[in-house]
Amino acid sequence: MPVDWYFSRLHNGHKISRVLLVSDLPLDSLEITRYFRDMPYWLGVKIVPFDQFKPNPDYESVVKGVRVYKINQCDAVVAIGGGSAMDVAKCIKMFATLDENKNYLEQEIIPNDIPFLAVPTTAGTGSEATRFAIVYYQGIKHSITDESCIPDAVVMDPNVLKTLPDYQRKATMLDALCHAIESYWAVASTEESRGYSAEAIKLIFDNVFGYLANNPKQNEQMLRAANLAGKAINITRTTAPHAMGYNLTSVYGTAHGHAVALCMKQIFPLTIDRAFVSCNDPRGADYLEGVLREMAKLMGCQTAAAASKKFSEFVDGLELEKPQFTEGDFEKFTNVVNPDRLANHPVKIDASEINDIYRQILA
Repeated sequence: MPVDWYFSRLHNGHKISRVLLVSDLPLDSLEITRYFRDMPYWLGVKIVPFDQFKPNPDYESVVKGVRVYKINQCDAVVAIGGGSAMDVAKCIKMFATLDENKNYLEQEIIPNDIPFLAVPTTAGTGSEATRFAIVYYQGIKHSITDESCIPDAVVMDPNVLKTLPDYQRKATMLDALCHAIESYWAVASTEESRGYSAEAIKLIFDNVFGYLANNPKQNEQMLRAANLAGKAINITRTTAPHAMGYNLTSVYGTAHGHAVALCMKQIFPLTIDRAFVSCNDPRGADYLEGVLREMAKLMGCQTAAAASKKFSEFVDGLELEKPQFTEGDFEKFTNVVNPDRLANHPVKIDASEINDIYRQILA
């Protein structure tokens, strides 16, 4: 979807005058960001940049963004970037209509129709397609959820991936792949979500080599795959690999997608082995076995075990450096894994198994 078409329509319909541009990129770093820099000249719309946040954004950064939005009397939001920029923009949009004299996290979200455009600059998070936003308050991760934080429109421009660092290119692709796999087997999966996941899995494996070589066509297909995987988890949420992966990111600084993939390597075979022993899906073990078999075919394998092995070899082949650990980390990790995410996992995983999984990951 062309940006100029969207904003011309938006400008005429909503009388947009000031747009808060949430991004960690300079306005002249990419062709599409230069487009927004020049917007005042061709549309008469003022661009108010906001970049005062870091990866895994904290609550205080979002509060600053809300102030900037209000002080400048903005009437639309644009997010350009990866998951952190999307999360910050979503929170600003949702908090902008709440009472600024109270903690936003303690208030009930009021859905609003503030125009919101997203331009993802990585092919991984799928945040541009979800109703979720993550923000850290006093070091604790909070998930904000509301349908009104889903962008009204998304621009998928393969040119934004040209300068993506190699590590981020690989890690974000792994995030999209794990989203698709987790959504496909999730307890909350539906026919619609599995359709999105299936298409995402096929697109990732069909385009991985061209994407890693930074070819424009495959870059575009990977953006599509990440968006489809985002639509899938918007329905189902994620499962155990994501619940466990957050700890590796927060403690070691491992990129999110890389951390989740390290967890998936251990959880994938466990899930297969436990399908008939401790199935967590009310549709039953036979259903789960069928889902694992279908997913294997999507990955080009005859059996679920072969698919698990293919995933592990796929991650190893990317040659990403594993984090280093200390013995005291294991108990801390086990105690903070989100139980809600484990409830959505297709097989039951207890605390001792979580501990073992972390040991296998970091051994």
